[in-house]
Formats: sequence, C-alpha cells, structure tokens
Amino acid sequence: MIPTYRGCVSCCTRTARFVPQHFMRPSRCYTGSQYRSTVSFCRHFHPNMSTLLETKEMFRNADAVCFDVDSTVIKEEGIDELAKFCGVGDAVTEMTRRAMGGSMTFKTALTERLAIIRPSREQVNKLITDHPPQLTEGIQELVERLQQRNVKVFLISGGFRCIVEHVATQLKIPLDHVFANRLKFYFNGEYAGFDEGQLTAESGGKGKVIGLLKEKLALKKVVMIGDGATDLEACPPANAFIGFGGNVVRQQVKEKST
Repeated sequence: MIPTYRGCVSCCTRTARFVPQHFMRPSRCYTGSQYRSTVSFCRHFHPNMSTLLETKEMFRNADAVCFDVDSTVIKEEGIDELAKFCGVGDAVTEMTRRAMGGSMTFKTALTERLAIIRPSREQVNKLITDHPPQLTEGIQELVERLQQRNVKVFLISGGFRCIVEHVATQLKIPLDHVFANRLKFYFNGEYAGFDEGQLTAESGGKGKVIGLLKEKLALKKVVMIGDGATDLEACPPANAFIGFGGNVVRQQVKEKST
C-alpha cells in the first residue's frame, strides 16, 4: 500500500467530492490479488456515490486505460530530473509546479524550461543510464493485471519519449502505445529544440490523443489516470478521470475534483 496517498476520482459528467475511502472493491472480474494490486496503486478519495459507482464500473469494464507518466507511473518529474542532472534544477522545478497546476500553457512551460536546460543527447542518455526513472509502487502489477484482462494500456506524457520508452519497456507496454514529446538534436548532439508538432506538446493534447485512439481503435470506454492539469482536461474525451496523488498532490486538480 502507499501510506502517503492522496488522490481524487472524477467522472466527466459530474462533480467529484473528496472523502477518505477506497476507490476500488473486488468484483467478479478481479481476483483478490488483482484487487489488491489495483488498490495499492489507485487508492482514492470518494466522490459522491453516483459518480463513484459510475467510475468504478467504467474502470472495471474499460477498453483502455491511459496513464500519465511523470509523478504517476514514475515517482519523479522527468524534466526536473534532467534539469538537476544538467545543473539547473532550481530554475526549472518551480516552473514545472506552475505548469502542472495549470497556471501557464503547457507548451510555454516546456519551451521555457528546455531553453534553460538545453540538454545534449549525451546528457539525456547518461541520465537514463545513471539515474533510470523509478516506478511507482504497484504500477507494474496493475499494468500486468490490466493486460491479462486484454485492456489496452497507453502511456500519454508531456515528458520526453526517450525516457518514456524506457518506462514502457519495463512495463512491457508496446512502444506504439507511447505518446510523448520528442527532443531534437543537431548532428553534433547539441540541443536543437523539441518537436512542436506532437499533440502532447500543447495544452489539450492528451485529450486529442485519446480522441484519436477512440476513433482509430473503436474504443468505447477509456479511463485517464494522472496527477496534473493536462490529465484532468483529457476528460472528456476520456470517459472517466482518476486523479493520482501518490507522489504529489496538484492543488488545482484537487480543487476541480471537489
């Protein structure tokens, strides 16, 4: 279990409330161990009862579950770790907090942070080798259980694909189920910017990815799980949103789910 967990559950058509109780309970589609693995990763505050029941049912019968990565699937914020590794951590961490809280557009925050970090290809590769991302407790088993039930699992991140692919490999998630931002480098390995054409590079991008997935794969029930404002705004088109606070609580996300 995660003793410091804080979180929220929001069904897209209703307002959620914060009440300290578990989100999931066993159902016929979960064994006891499957239930425990789900609760250990996704332990939540109850919304009102109708929303809770709807969201529980949606999660249990989902065609697909989409996870944010930074501070959700992994314990840290990838861009903050990269900034620390490059010696500019303090200048970037506060901007990340503001971006995740929704006080500035995601693309603006990403552009400004990367302009400070300016990571080389060598620095990015060395970060992944020397300081690989740390998986959040319970996520590996939860993903495994979802896949055993033939639920499609996607990683949709405003972080960097080179890092997210490493996480996907650990979780045995196909790389074509990964949506994240791409860093660009000059031929000599120096930082050249990021691909601004990626949907995940802009506010509302995660919702657009989910919308495209629903259309392309004929998905009817999609659940989004994440900690930040960009995750919350992905619902709709996601059919339900589960706010994860096991690593950090974003106050604006919490307030908008009350």
